[in-house]
Amino acid sequence: MAKPWPVTLREDTPAGAVVLRPLRRRDASDWARLRAENAAWLERWEATAPGANRYIASTFGEYVRSLSAQARAGTSLPFGVELDGALVGQLTVSSITWGSMCSASIGYWVSQSVAGRGVIPTGVAMATDYAFFLGLHRIEINIRPENKPSLRVVEKLGLRDEGVRERFLHIQGQWRDHRTFAVTREEVPEGLLARWQRLRDAP
Repeated sequence: MAKPWPVTLREDTPAGAVVLRPLRRRDASDWARLRAENAAWLERWEATAPGANRYIASTFGEYVRSLSAQARAGTSLPFGVELDGALVGQLTVSSITWGSMCSASIGYWVSQSVAGRGVIPTGVAMATDYAFFLGLHRIEINIRPENKPSLRVVEKLGLRDEGVRERFLHIQGQWRDHRTFAVTREEVPEGLLARWQRLRDAP
């Protein structure tokens, strides 16, 4: 099998070409602009850390190097998300665990300007299929119950609702409940992308 990282994944959709690819240092200005333009849209869902010991990269280049190191170590797959060649968000397969579990989590954010156009469902489906190709067995997504746009993503993909995890993640200074959605390889023998395409294109 080819090296699992770096990798670029692409799917042509009714909204345009959706591409998952590694972030690059030259993405700095586009990334900063996206984050600034979407601060109000994103900040209420962003994870924080209790206490004062949270590591924060001092530059975007350092941030990209940190992501690359995690990817090479096999603990995450950190993608930038493009639509028709423009950076519109990020998607990360994180907490990759092998051994008897073979599982991971997916997190993402996307510009409000392209929300609802199927970009993130397509990205999640591509990343999930790639994770399964690498040998993972289970993917989960954890979402705050109030995050309706993100709940629509897992609804569109048909992921299984596993219920509420109380005080699961630290967000905006408090421990917040999350709903967990998951899929295993056995549930999508044809691949999650193929199922998403079928659901998306159904009359």
